[in-house]
Amino acid sequence: MGESHPLLTFFLAAADGRFPPADGRVTVLPPLPGGLECSVAFTGHAVVATALTRQAVYAQGPDGFGASLSPDFLRHLAGPKGWIDVTDATLTARGTGGPPRLAELSGADDHPRVRHARKLRTNVKVYGDERGLITLADGLAGRRELSIELHNVQDSGQGHGRSLLTDALSLVPETEPVFAAVSPGNARSLRAFLACGFTPISSEVLLRPERE
Repeated sequence: MGESHPLLTFFLAAADGRFPPADGRVTVLPPLPGGLECSVAFTGHAVVATALTRQAVYAQGPDGFGASLSPDFLRHLAGPKGWIDVTDATLTARGTGGPPRLAELSGADDHPRVRHARKLRTNVKVYGDERGLITLADGLAGRRELSIELHNVQDSGQGHGRSLLTDALSLVPETEPVFAAVSPGNARSLRAFLACGFTPISSEVLLRPERE
C-alpha cells in the first residue's frame, strides 16, 4: 500500500494533536491501493475510504459517533463475501532516531507476523533479537507502521515487550511519526505501547470488498 492517500493527512494531523471536527459527520474518500478499503473512527468524526459513492455510504446511516464501525455498516462496505479485518485501536508515537538498536533479520519470511504484514503493507522490513521481532513498513494510507511479536508471550511480564518497542523507535528518524494498530482486547500489548509513549488517536477496520 505504500502510495500516499488522502487519509494520510488525517493520521499525520492527529499525530500532531489536530483532529477533524467532532461534528458526528462522515468524510468519504477514494479506496486504498491494492483493493483495500477502510473505516476509521476519530472522536466524533469518521473517515471511510471506499469505491462506493458518497450517496451509497450515507444511505446506510453511518455517523461519527461509532456507527461507522458497526457490523452491519462494515458488511455493507465489504459486500456479502468480502473480507473484514478486526477492529484495532490506532496508536502513534515519535521516532527517537540515533544509532539503530535492533538488527535487520533475514530468514523470517515464514513467520506469521511477517506474512500478515506483507499481505497488507509494502516495503516491509523485519528487525529483532532474542526477545522477538518488529516489522516496519508502509501501511494504511502510506503511513509508517510498526508491529511487534515476542518469541515467548510469557516474556511480556518481564518487560521484554516494552524494551523491544523502545528499541524499535530508534529505527524511525527522530520526531517522525510512526503508527501501530493494536487490538483493544490484547491488553498486554496495549499496555506496552502506552507505556512506551504511544497515544491513541482513532480506531480502524480494514476491508477487502467483494461486491456483485
